[in-house]
Amino acid sequence: MWKEFKPALRFVLWFVGLYFVGNIIYGFYISGYGHTPDSMTVLAAKQTAWILAELGYPAAAISSASGPTVSLQSGEEIVLIVYEGCNGINVFIVFIAFLIAFGGSKKNLLWFLPLGLLALHFSNLARIALLYWTALNYQPYFYYVHKYIFTAILYAVVFVLWVIWINQFNERTKNTAA
Repeated sequence: MWKEFKPALRFVLWFVGLYFVGNIIYGFYISGYGHTPDSMTVLAAKQTAWILAELGYPAAAISSASGPTVSLQSGEEIVLIVYEGCNGINVFIVFIAFLIAFGGSKKNLLWFLPLGLLALHFSNLARIALLYWTALNYQPYFYYVHKYIFTAILYAVVFVLWVIWINQFNERTKNTAA
């Protein structure tokens, strides 16, 4: 019986272990910044401000002096506050843990992993930009859209990347299907 479930159990243990270790490392990374925003949060906020400006929404990313946040502002008005949880790193950890736990060709992993992380980063920037737009135009719906809609969409991107990895680029899956 155990032989039948061994691959699934191996996957779950690797995934949970990698996710746990990744989050511990991430926790040390974040705590190293104290009461200032971490560099990835600053980068995501600045890139989002650039995207918004290119789309005609005058936005600036201003790091907080009193906490680990970056404000996206329109003039003097704070439209959106970007916290460390908005930087996408936790989503990256979930994605990486899955790919490594699932296994497969190292050659494919070496190009699929960075491209997947880029896709997730750009999806996260789009999420933050749409949250800015929602805060400007539909403030009463902001909590719901932030908490449920855009978070679900970001994790749907992760899921689609996993499916692509399993079905298209993972030689281990192709070998067992043949």
